[in-house]
Amino acid sequence: MDRYGTDVLSGDWRAPKRGRAVETPADPGLVVEEVTTDWCGEIVAVDRDLHTVTLEDRRRKRRTFPLGAGFLLEGKPVILTAPVTRAAPARPTRTASGSVAVHDAKARVARQSRIFVEGRHDAELVEKVWGDDLRIEGVVVEYLGGVDDLADHLRDFKPGPGRRVGVLVDHLVPGSKESRIAQGIMKSPVGQHVLIVGHPFIDIWQAVKPQRLGFEAWPTVPRGIDWKKGTCQQLGWPHRDQADIARAWKHVLGGVRGFQDLDPALLGRVEELIDFVTAPGS
Repeated sequence: MDRYGTDVLSGDWRAPKRGRAVETPADPGLVVEEVTTDWCGEIVAVDRDLHTVTLEDRRRKRRTFPLGAGFLLEGKPVILTAPVTRAAPARPTRTASGSVAVHDAKARVARQSRIFVEGRHDAELVEKVWGDDLRIEGVVVEYLGGVDDLADHLRDFKPGPGRRVGVLVDHLVPGSKESRIAQGIMKSPVGQHVLIVGHPFIDIWQAVKPQRLGFEAWPTVPRGIDWKKGTCQQLGWPHRDQADIARAWKHVLGGVRGFQDLDPALLGRVEELIDFVTAPGS
């Protein structure tokens, strides 16, 4: 009989108590725990560019963490990796805007009427949520690169009967520069063929519900600081150059699955513009 038992140094004595971490795809639906914060939730989003994973807890609150080590799956350590591409799911019955999906329908020939938005990000967000509807209706969305030259764009476009223009403007609040520009145009001879609506946000990013991205509220950026860069800085996102801002916007846009992820202050305005430019005779 061995009075001292087995050799305590035999085997892998350096192995962690829970076992060694193994790589695991961060597939949506997995419930994992982030070890440094004890945050436990379901994987609802993975951003390959920012290399992040978003978890939603049982109270439907969300937080975003870097992909990699530091997670537990069923009590065992794992290294989360971006999931592999899967086959396309069954076609949805609703569009991202909530409309009934019409599959295999050909896009309508473009109307003469148009919707103008201020920038590229505005156009991309409208396309993601309302793109299917706009193609069915034959409505083209164009971005201006700012609202300062809106009057010149309208002068070149020549709105009229059957050639309406709907315009979505950022930060359209009383007393703002944008409000003064809109009022001047609506009082001009082309005003009866133009509808200018807006939302109160400084930038279209704010129309995305922050909870969809893992935080409770959009940061307050001091005046005099570029809003996008200031926002990225406060959220801890890279913000050194335009490429960083573009990646951040891709992350924001990736948090939008449909109309339910947007603030109602934007939803109603876009629907109003679509109705205006698709009215009979437009």
